[in-house]
Amino acid sequence: MNFKKPEFWDYPSFSFWSIIFYPISLLFIFFSLIIKLLKKEKKFSIPVICIGNIYLGGTGKTPLSSEVFKIIKSSGKNPGFIKKNYSYLYDEVQMLKKIGKTFTGKNRIDAISSLISSGHNAAILDDGFQDFSIKKDFSILCFSSKQLIGNGFIIPSGPLRESLQSIKRVDCVVINGDKNLEFENKIKEINKEVKIFYSKYKIKNLDKLKNKKIVAFAGIGNPSNFFDLLKENNIDLKETYSFPDHHNYSDKDYSYLLKQKEYDILIITTEKDYSRIKDKMKQNFHYVEVDLEIENKNEFINLIKSKL
Repeated sequence: MNFKKPEFWDYPSFSFWSIIFYPISLLFIFFSLIIKLLKKEKKFSIPVICIGNIYLGGTGKTPLSSEVFKIIKSSGKNPGFIKKNYSYLYDEVQMLKKIGKTFTGKNRIDAISSLISSGHNAAILDDGFQDFSIKKDFSILCFSSKQLIGNGFIIPSGPLRESLQSIKRVDCVVINGDKNLEFENKIKEINKEVKIFYSKYKIKNLDKLKNKKIVAFAGIGNPSNFFDLLKENNIDLKETYSFPDHHNYSDKDYSYLLKQKEYDILIITTEKDYSRIKDKMKQNFHYVEVDLEIENKNEFINLIKSKL
């Protein structure tokens, strides 16, 4: 799904376009409710951990899924990842495969069944919070502190897959970025039992980027978050280029980007974008390696392990 987010989705309140699309949003809400009522949850014999979002893209699900995998692995279990088989999610699947065994399928029930048959005893759903066919044992909802819930409307009027009331179904919220007590209070008003954690990205290969002139590009849910991370680390950012989420880079794109290249300029992108670059072109680009650091990590680790 090659998709570039409309700017009005992150306006703080009503806009012309959010009002125009509101009737379609009501239909989306209605059909989502019907699907939820008709679905019967399947309970599995192993723990199923879901890392999802309600904001459409760019909330850090995949890096957090990788961290949860490492935590479960360290507890002595043999976890695997679950991804629904969408061709446009190839980049995310490739990233997960670097960490652990990844199972895909036309539906997540089949993928989990394959995971169990292969000897794994814990399933991590990277996405799937809105899949009501699966009984989750533990659900984590991801937010970015820069976007949170955008204008607060359901797609296409806004960026939300469902309303903030969905937090009633959540055990844990992870907010990537700065603390926001006002948003925390909103969450607690809906679900006072939910645990809230914060995370930040730390650039691992920062030394390779320092004292260089940098041109950056990204085709992710929120490219501005990637560019902001570079700026926060005092990277000498000369130009930035945004592409739609999961963008498949063409020869025309490569040609355009390489025109920006000078002798002492590095052209960089995200690891997810780099996985979508053609092999023959990879030598022309670099990617930013990041670690996800979770505040109060020991508490987070104990919470995950308690659900196993």
